[in-house]
Amino acid sequence: MVGFSVNDADGHITESTEQLRPYFDGQHGERGRWVGRRSYYPEDGWDRSLGGTLGSNVSDAKSWLRIMDEGGLETTILYPTAGLAIGWVREPDFAVALCRAYNNFVHQEFLTVSPRLKAVALLPFQDVSEAVKELRRAVTELGMSGAFAPAVGLRLPLGHPEFHPIYAEAERLGSMVACHATVRGPHFFGADGFDKFIEVHTLSHPVAQMIQLTGMIFEGVPEKYPNLRIGFMEAGCSWLPFWMDRMDEEWVKRKVEAPLCRKKPSDYLRSGQLFFAAEGDEKSVPEVVRRLGNDIIFYASDVPHWDHDYPDNVRELATREDLSVETRRKILYENTRRMYELAPAPEIRVGR
Repeated sequence: MVGFSVNDADGHITESTEQLRPYFDGQHGERGRWVGRRSYYPEDGWDRSLGGTLGSNVSDAKSWLRIMDEGGLETTILYPTAGLAIGWVREPDFAVALCRAYNNFVHQEFLTVSPRLKAVALLPFQDVSEAVKELRRAVTELGMSGAFAPAVGLRLPLGHPEFHPIYAEAERLGSMVACHATVRGPHFFGADGFDKFIEVHTLSHPVAQMIQLTGMIFEGVPEKYPNLRIGFMEAGCSWLPFWMDRMDEEWVKRKVEAPLCRKKPSDYLRSGQLFFAAEGDEKSVPEVVRRLGNDIIFYASDVPHWDHDYPDNVRELATREDLSVETRRKILYENTRRMYELAPAPEIRVGR
């Protein structure tokens, strides 16, 4: 028994080309046929499922609701799977069309099915003005709970001033922005010298998050947009104390190069604006809580990807004796609600 409700900050849809195609406007949906690909996104060739022995597909709302009941989840925030590669789509017009199609698909086939299913919007960072429009549409018309920002693939880091209008609009709308990585493009996170997925995947998410967090802080994103909430997904949180200390040291000596970063980086990390995932078996979570507090760490299932530990990771976090009951409740429930500004679902009793 968990004893309290649980919110999942990061689950995934395994969306297919066939599912998305009907949601395109005009002829963009035929692109998959034109180029002879199975996907609208560049494919990378990695064997994520280890010959089909790991992971699964969850491509419909009914399946997701059944999975939620198995682990006692009140709410799940849905992210794409193929769409994690949106940063690699080079043609801005197609990126715009693809994001609109994905957002329409998720709204129609998931969000309208159950209030327990929430989602973040895919945005075309390749065209900032269109990304601002799509964010506004996704939040105000489609009911999206946040926006996806690709940690890998874009030519510029997420903190670059070119992207700031997106963050300004997100703050105005009261919407969060979620930074999420992928293993595509190992040269983006220093893994291009490796030939095995185990090596590349070990580096991918935490290193990509370090890169993007660095850029966002030193380029002044949390300073300029103090009410913007930013989530860093699927990289754990144990790296934070080390990286926080390193950024502080650099800032003390070279703050002249980061005029928009007006406080120590660690001050922004403690501000309650930035949120980070905790793995169920991550041994350093108590140290992160000691250094940064228990208001910025959240739980995520990562279902149905090959490396998820759901529902065991719910029980693991809920029963950890090295975390207080208050901290466990915040990680498993309250912090996700605050990050996404979720309304509670009082009629759903979870904790099985």
